[in-house]
Amino acid sequence: MNTEPSSTAPARETSNQERLRESIKQLILEWGLQPGDLLPTESKLVSLLGASRNAVREAIKALQALGYVDVRHGHGTFVGALPLAPLQDFLSFRLRKSATEDLREVRNLLQLREALEVGLASDVVQRHAVTGTEQLRAITSEMRRRADAGEYFPEEDLAFHETLYAPLDNGLVTELQEIFWAAFHQIDPVLPGPQFTPHEAWGWHQRILEAIERGDVDLYRVRMRDHFDGIRVRLSRAEPPGEATADSNGVTGATDGEEKGGT
Repeated sequence: MNTEPSSTAPARETSNQERLRESIKQLILEWGLQPGDLLPTESKLVSLLGASRNAVREAIKALQALGYVDVRHGHGTFVGALPLAPLQDFLSFRLRKSATEDLREVRNLLQLREALEVGLASDVVQRHAVTGTEQLRAITSEMRRRADAGEYFPEEDLAFHETLYAPLDNGLVTELQEIFWAAFHQIDPVLPGPQFTPHEAWGWHQRILEAIERGDVDLYRVRMRDHFDGIRVRLSRAEPPGEATADSNGVTGATDGEEKGGT
């Protein structure tokens, strides 16, 4: 008599699906397929992988949801561009959940984003010394105009960061900073404490630009850390006194107070 627990059947099915998805990804690697390349037909995959047609279809659906493949009905299945959109959804969900609890995930992502953007200081300053800062100046001028009108400027904020890293010609950096920016933008309305003013936001970006135009990498690092104070101070106000989160130098809030825009 079969005494095997009934729960093992779904578990085995999940395990087989995981192996099938990995086999398809391995096929893409071994065949050297690039984004946009056509995958074998469903029938061919059934033969190659020794799986049922339904199992292959389920695996393809799962890989499509993650961006590994792109199914174009009537044309076939192609290697996907592997966008980081699933990561953005994942981070946004975790941040929204954290915003209603202890804010730990918000602080952790802020630390990660700051480490990335401060860590790129030397490359950013050097590259803009070659490409110029005209676009950044135009963006900060529009920020100032909108700040004078008492308006926030999320479109210009995102454009500033995109333009900041464009000369690096590093698509992964661009995608990651866009994901981090979008994640924080989504949860900003539910963060504790008062919102920073439009002029404070403009000031942070203007001072980053000034550091680039001076060619001063160390000053750029300070200004970029200052840029995150709007979020850092709000998070510190949600913590018990004396437990505010310190920056990477162990100091709560910004260093170089003389240059600080203030929150």
